[in-house]
Amino acid sequence: MNIFEETKYIMNKYDVHPNKRLGQNFLFDEQSLQTIAQDVTKEDTVIEIGPGLGTLTAILAEKANKVIAVELDAKMVKILEERFKLYNNVQIIQDDILHVNIDKIAPKAKVVANLPYYITTSIITKLLNTNIKDITILIQKEVAERICAEPGTKKAGAITYYVKYYADSKIIANVPKEYFIPSPEVESSIVKITKKDEKAVKVNNEKLFFDIIKTNFTQRRKTILNSLSSIIDKEVLKNILKECKIEENTRGENLSLEQFAEITNLFDKSNKEKVI
Repeated sequence: MNIFEETKYIMNKYDVHPNKRLGQNFLFDEQSLQTIAQDVTKEDTVIEIGPGLGTLTAILAEKANKVIAVELDAKMVKILEERFKLYNNVQIIQDDILHVNIDKIAPKAKVVANLPYYITTSIITKLLNTNIKDITILIQKEVAERICAEPGTKKAGAITYYVKYYADSKIIANVPKEYFIPSPEVESSIVKITKKDEKAVKVNNEKLFFDIIKTNFTQRRKTILNSLSSIIDKEVLKNILKECKIEENTRGENLSLEQFAEITNLFDKSNKEKVI
């Protein structure tokens, strides 16, 4: 029985209907599944996010020392518990990954996942703020291209800068929509994210740094002066841009990570001087 037949069999056996609200699309392509799991070794503990029917879980269980599968859907949890009841290296947790203390359950794990598209950014943001260093995820191709874009280029967005601050990222394979049940409306990509030993730039106030980037990209067609004047006094901002040698009519989407860091540090410094 191949993976497609196995997937259909499990769906029929348990009367499974993919939950659109939870973004459930079941991948059945052997090569794509093996690519997601390719860096897993017998020394690894792996956290799998959203295992669904357990197709990828089965592959991971053969390759890893331990698999911790975090699944929100109670029906899927019952399927997983029955499917892997004889495995001594598979732990199933019913919970929302956004509510799980990842560093507590497995501080040195790798993460693999076929992520629901609607919460991709939230999950990546959470993972980058844990001790996890190795992340392989299957996500919407357009989002993958944004994550792996270079800051200052057309495809870049706020998430580009967030990821680049913490990690290196690359697309390792594309996955056609026909490889899923049901087929999503968009193509997908497998992305490898590897945390850096040191953050890409030095900022004194990370929250401010990301607030500035997020504010800019919610108004990305505006100039940097106009987009950031909603959170920085315009006259103060003019002086900061002058010191950074950035033209006032430059669009923020064209700035580098280093330039956003410089703006952040100068604004943070001016705020602290006011307090003193």
